[in-house]
Amino acid sequence: MRRYLGKLPKSTEELLHWYERYISPLTLIIAFTIDTFAFRSIDLRWSSILLLIYLSIVATAIVLYHLIQSGRLRGKFFLTILPFVPVAMQFGFGGLFSAFVILYSQSAAYAASWIFVVGLALLLIGNERFRRLYTGFVFQASMFFVVLLSFLIFFLPVVLGRIGLEIFLASELLGLIVMGGFVYIFALLVPAVFRAARFELFRTVGSIFLVFNLLYFTNAIPPLPLAIKDAGVYHGVKKVGEGYVLKSQPLEWYQRYLRYNTVFYKAPGERAYVFTSIFAPTKLATTITHEWQFYDTLRKEWRTVSRVSYPIQGGRDGGYRGYTVQDALTPGDWRVNVRIADGRLVGRVAFEVQNVPSPVEAEEVVR
Repeated sequence: MRRYLGKLPKSTEELLHWYERYISPLTLIIAFTIDTFAFRSIDLRWSSILLLIYLSIVATAIVLYHLIQSGRLRGKFFLTILPFVPVAMQFGFGGLFSAFVILYSQSAAYAASWIFVVGLALLLIGNERFRRLYTGFVFQASMFFVVLLSFLIFFLPVVLGRIGLEIFLASELLGLIVMGGFVYIFALLVPAVFRAARFELFRTVGSIFLVFNLLYFTNAIPPLPLAIKDAGVYHGVKKVGEGYVLKSQPLEWYQRYLRYNTVFYKAPGERAYVFTSIFAPTKLATTITHEWQFYDTLRKEWRTVSRVSYPIQGGRDGGYRGYTVQDALTPGDWRVNVRIADGRLVGRVAFEVQNVPSPVEAEEVVR
């Protein structure tokens, strides 16, 4: 900043150039702060409105930028606001990527979905460095298609109250229709820019479409809008009134936040209870399956011992609660995969069973 002391910027473009290193991170911080408060719960009426506002900002900024750049919009006012348009676009993309990181990480079983969540996080982090790329139509439209598909994949199940392959395919179809409409309008308004970029744009959009399908069919996309609010292995579960009383062995403070690699001390005749609380929006109903698996050290593979399913109904902010029980507990490594009807992984509880001569001291917690 020292080199600018005693000088004033000659234009808004020069002003933005001076402070670009500060403006880009600032837009990211503002967007992330808004999203952190807006997406505390993924019950999505207001959250969806915010995402639609972000999408509208991005779409408007893309069209407006090229209308001014191509000279189809003229005048002092448009030349004055032109340097701010990429900033607004970056703010919209930053808000969308940060929102999706929050939403998809809430729903992700990281054993299966870490690739998609990490990809969104990298786009969020990289967004601060994308300002110059936001002047190219192919890059702008490609990122718009990414955020559009990410939005529809989680929004359509909320609206329809269903989740599964057919809803994912419907989300993709709707995404292609909306994207096609956006590109058609852009081609009418700025035909020269569209003609120069159309072949590269179609190749890029097609590649993005294929990547989303690959991620879905390899279970890398989390099954939004479902999200595990609470999960763990317990020595007993009892429903009392509107709540559940769980018998938990004493844990270190940090172990209370882990769903992996905990130890279950089993006394003779004792059973293990896996309790889960799964958030689902009000209209959504589906089936949850607890898949109990034991690691066979001889075969070096996970062996399924049992599968127990139960229906859930959305609407409770703390999640729909349920549990399953396992009697035959062999010492060793166990895990319970929490799956939906189409087999996708919502979450996982992993623990090691160790035999002990007498029951451990257990504390009661209410959920």
